[in-house]
Amino acid sequence: MKVKLTRKVEIAANIAEFHLASAGGEPLPAFSPGAHIDVCLGALTRQYSLCNDPRDAGAYVLGVLREEASRGGSHAMHALVEGDELEISEPKNHFPLDKSAKHSILIAGGIGVTPILSMAQFLSGIDASFEVHYCTRDRSRTAFHERFVQKDLRDHSHLYFDNEVGSARLDLPEILRTPHPAQHLYVCGPGGFIDACLNAASAAGWDDATVHREYFAAQPALACVKGGFQIRLARSGRMVHVSADQRVIDALRDADVRIPVSCEEGTCGTCLTTVLEGEPDHRDTYLTRGERKANDRFLPCCSRSKSPVLVLDL
Repeated sequence: MKVKLTRKVEIAANIAEFHLASAGGEPLPAFSPGAHIDVCLGALTRQYSLCNDPRDAGAYVLGVLREEASRGGSHAMHALVEGDELEISEPKNHFPLDKSAKHSILIAGGIGVTPILSMAQFLSGIDASFEVHYCTRDRSRTAFHERFVQKDLRDHSHLYFDNEVGSARLDLPEILRTPHPAQHLYVCGPGGFIDACLNAASAAGWDDATVHREYFAAQPALACVKGGFQIRLARSGRMVHVSADQRVIDALRDADVRIPVSCEEGTCGTCLTTVLEGEPDHRDTYLTRGERKANDRFLPCCSRSKSPVLVLDL
């Protein structure tokens, strides 16, 4: 789907807001709170959350942090100028909002605020019960700060600045102290931040079914195990060797086995593959804890194997 960049503005240190409209002038496909789009940037494809109110059909709004250690995506986004056209996918949602919840707790760390903002605006628009907890290093790095202090979100929002003397501190045990089946938790941010929230929720007795998370970046890759392992392709019986310093997806490509892939970081789920035998070494941020325990799927773009042979439904 072709869109045009109609507005680009710096909204915080190294963070820009991008407004995308249909290149042909037709309405954009609808999206739901928590959705993202794939953005094609030359040879790269990156996923960015939609941060505007889902009822706004005139544009898709993105907030993108320019990462110095980027693999190219954020720099390519920040190089765009108003009027540029680019190809995007229709919205997808792996982080959906449960609209039946009696109360929603939304927690964001850094640029992980983008899907949280969309959720907050939607919940405010339907007069739902919710609260937002948004943590950043300081005000200068706080994307959409002005949005959270406006009337419709102000009374629901709590902002925390790590480097600001006198700023309140995020008190997870207090925030999560009263789990309830009709109350849902949504968390987005860096891996360590999300893990802290999930651990606090688990300690407080939250049911996994009411806890939702989305990582905005992959966690650092673990050190490679010594030696390699084998991938057996169940449909043909072929064996593919994966060396200690090689990704599964690359070994499969070398063997002319092609599967869809997008982010190559374990965050989007595009390359999700069924595991028939063996124990995966999960290194993604896409699967839930329960899905990892099942060991029946893994993401070959980043995950490996704990067993000598991993049998895939390929």
